[in-house]
This record gives sequence, structure tokens and C-alpha cells, in this order.
Amino acid sequence: MKIVYFAWLRERLDKTEEDVEIPASVQTIGELMDWLKLRGEEYEHAFDNPKVIRAAIDKTHVRPDTKIAGASEIAFFPPMTGG
Repeated sequence: MKIVYFAWLRERLDKTEEDVEIPASVQTIGELMDWLKLRGEEYEHAFDNPKVIRAAIDKTHVRPDTKIAGASEIAFFPPMTGG
């Protein structure tokens, strides 16, 4: 699955995107963030406060309890402000 990172997540991970094989036990956005934190120190730092991280599945904003089955792309980004 393709995972895309924006803003300070991209900076903390030093990557804009990656293709990963997600375990079958990971079924929601929240579980995916928990699993990503286990992938190394930089991931743990990037996802240290998951409540402020927003997600989108195939360019549609979703909640942490949203199932990821069938997704082709998941994006993670910090809250956005308008101007």
C-alpha cells in the first residue's frame, strides 16, 4: 500500500511516501498509526501524538476508526488552518 506523508510528518520521517506491506491484523487508520510507530525511532517520533494527525484514504478525509481494506493510498498530515 502506498503511504504519503505531508508537512512535519514528512520532515520527521525524511520521506514523502513509501510502499509498505501492512499486516492483516492492521485494519484501521488508528491501528496503522500504531503499527507505523513500531517501525523505528523516526516513526515513533512522527506519530508520537496520533490525536493531532489527520488521515485520508484515496484522497478522502477519514477518522482513525475507518477501515483501510481496499485502500490504494493513505495520506497522513497535521491539522490544516485556513487563511
